[in-house]
Amino acid sequence: MNAPVADRIRFVLVEPSHPGNIGAAARAIRTMGFGRLAVVAPREPGFRHHEEALAFATHAAGVLEAASVHERLAQALEGVRLSFAMTGYAREFGPPLLDLHSAAARARAHVAGEPGDVAFVFGAERNGLANDDIERCSACCAIAADPQASSLNLAQAVQVAAYECRLAIFGMAIDPRLTPFEAEAPASHDRIEGMFEHLAQALVELGYLDPAQPKRLMSRLRRLLARAQPSDAEVDIVRGIAAAIIQRRAERAGRKGGR
Repeated sequence: MNAPVADRIRFVLVEPSHPGNIGAAARAIRTMGFGRLAVVAPREPGFRHHEEALAFATHAAGVLEAASVHERLAQALEGVRLSFAMTGYAREFGPPLLDLHSAAARARAHVAGEPGDVAFVFGAERNGLANDDIERCSACCAIAADPQASSLNLAQAVQVAAYECRLAIFGMAIDPRLTPFEAEAPASHDRIEGMFEHLAQALVELGYLDPAQPKRLMSRLRRLLARAQPSDAEVDIVRGIAAAIIQRRAERAGRKGGR
């Protein structure tokens, strides 16, 4: 991930009440590749070393330790040119309301061609952001949720916002360490045909396929495996199973014949 770009996105928590939520928010942004956390007037000034905050931060203790602390939101927004007040509804005199997806797209466009940072600003757990703080932001931003139960935990809201930012700015790139298996080319046509012949023989041996009345069994199996696009190794597995079935049936028939 491009660290300078990630460093231009900051997540601001205004008057958070619970150290655990600050720690969880640090973890939320760290998992999405961000690291700038600003905390305004926290109830627990020593949150960086609070047991609950550290427990919820997990592998993001570094983000928690590096979090900046401010007395007022205006201080936390120094150097910011584009800011989003995370709130579930539009205010009469506040900035326009955007959905989070659109806000993330604006953040991407900003860091791509404009100076200054982008901030996503979250209010306290109980009451959210005050009107004065909302009016300091460029826009209001809402997370699409069920209107009958639209309230999110503070750290959950931070996680959703950080996820949308990651998708908007860095796309769908997945860490290759999470996908260690290399893609295998589909097997050739003749190998696929050999597999089906072998499989049909095994199914006949089992009594599952009647050669006189095959109906559509093999056609359905062909359609199933065509969707899978088996590789050479996978064809070998299926043929190995078929060979084991045929051999086992032959052994049983031999034992019966020798009695």
